[in-house]
Amino acid sequence: MGTAAPGCPAEQSSAALVHTLMSGNGQIFLARWSILIARHMSTTFYTQLESPVGPLLLAADDAGLRQILFVNGRHTAQPESSWQEDRAPLSQTIQQLQAYFAGELENFDLQLAPEGTKFQLEVWRQLCDIPYGETISYGELAGRIGNPKASRAVGLANGSNPIPIVIPCHRVIGSNGKLTGYGGGLPIKEKLLALERRQLRLL
Repeated sequence: MGTAAPGCPAEQSSAALVHTLMSGNGQIFLARWSILIARHMSTTFYTQLESPVGPLLLAADDAGLRQILFVNGRHTAQPESSWQEDRAPLSQTIQQLQAYFAGELENFDLQLAPEGTKFQLEVWRQLCDIPYGETISYGELAGRIGNPKASRAVGLANGSNPIPIVIPCHRVIGSNGKLTGYGGGLPIKEKLLALERRQLRLL
């Protein structure tokens, strides 16, 4: 089970819940159980956005933006059966993505709620510190999280980023300066970097 991003209520393991029950403190148990149930009952809303890099599937719930998926990426993206189609909860995300593609927005201001391991979350946090228009290598990113020998693991975490573009995993490149794998495909990564370097207009 992944760890929720900061600001989101973390899910508690079944063992921890059972331990709380065994402690005899029923009120604490019920309170924590209610948080867990509320989390799973939260509705995930989705919509599809036509963009200069192809259609994007956006998903969010009460905690924030959960996913941006490339519909025509390496893996076919489809909404889950439990999701509810509704564009309104994602209006801010849509507006900011459109402004980004127009070259008018450099820093996103959205409530994000990616889910992953502690290591993945740290990598994704560091990605958000890479300035617009700049790139770093996987090795440098590994150094920033205090583990310079973990460039391979950092690459895997980078590739697992559930909110690309907003969490700018496209700003990480190979140590030789070459572009490497990207969920939306290398042509999209190249376009995003060119946009940020003012070498290309997408809108």
